[in-house]
Amino acid sequence: MTSIRLIDDQRSLDQALALLHAGAPVAFPTDTVYGVGATALDEAAVRRLYTLKRRPLSQAIPLLIADHADLALVSAEVTPLAERLARLWPGALTLVVRAAPLLPAVLLAGGTTVAVRLPDHERLRALIRVLGAPLAATSANRHGGRDPQTVAEVVAQLGDALPLVLDGGPTPGPLPSTIVDCTGAEPRLLRQGALPWERVVAALQHE
Repeated sequence: MTSIRLIDDQRSLDQALALLHAGAPVAFPTDTVYGVGATALDEAAVRRLYTLKRRPLSQAIPLLIADHADLALVSAEVTPLAERLARLWPGALTLVVRAAPLLPAVLLAGGTTVAVRLPDHERLRALIRVLGAPLAATSANRHGGRDPQTVAEVVAQLGDALPLVLDGGPTPGPLPSTIVDCTGAEPRLLRQGALPWERVVAALQHE
């Protein structure tokens, strides 16, 4: 049975931490929609996340980090473009960068890049910080399902296969993060989400 615990309760974060260290997935609120994640550096845990979501192994899974400095840990190179756009963090912006060698190949789905986001959610970031590793995380739904904004929507899609949902109330949603490819000389919009593209452009025009 899925356990539902308030994210503001330290005991809930302790339970989530224990599950993540054991390789189990946990669902949680973000500043966009509810996500589900596993310890990114644990290949077996990442594979369990794919299975839970019924997500094809051909689709890479993004990362959530706790602090700006963590970008350098998961990226093979933090380009000037990525550095400038990271000034928009924390928030609903995901940056695609060259992946660091320490990341499991299954996480990258055979590619060489990884999508990274620093969410604007203090309790979630506190959990990631204490975990000591980024979260491999994506929306808490079955592959192809609706992005959930409530705990009830998470449980309806993932059910008893999910051991824990951290309840933070309804999330802002309904849009997920905006995704921008930072691996080239110019930024490339891959998905328009909650952060308007105009803000991305403005961030590059104003130092």
